[in-house]
Amino acid sequence: MGTFIYDTMANCVEFDDRTLAHLRIVIMNKLRRSEPFMFDVEMRDGSGRRAFWVSTSVPLQFRFYANRLPYINRAWIEQLMVAASGPNGLTVLPEPDELADVELSDDSAGPAHARERDSEALDRSTSATGLRMV
Repeated sequence: MGTFIYDTMANCVEFDDRTLAHLRIVIMNKLRRSEPFMFDVEMRDGSGRRAFWVSTSVPLQFRFYANRLPYINRAWIEQLMVAASGPNGLTVLPEPDELADVELSDDSAGPAHARERDSEALDRSTSATGLRMV
């Protein structure tokens, strides 16, 4: 189990390390682009939901318990990025198959251009973090 820490340990949520690794990439990419967003999380203990406003002004930490970095599912990253850019913000979505067809955006250059642009950004971020793609 890993931990997403928002500002202080009093504001933290646990995720399995694999999910947390994917969330980390999405959050890093959004903040790198100076795009604040809402992160809505269902609490594991059944106590409801928490919503975090994620921006560059709030310190974040990602604490992983495993020593080994997980493989990264590009299709899942793409779905999470679309969610984070939407009106409801980022939520944890079920992991799709790697080959799942993901519609990225209504970009004026078309979905192929959006997929290529986001794929290049994803390649840069995963190479910088040392995470491996599947």
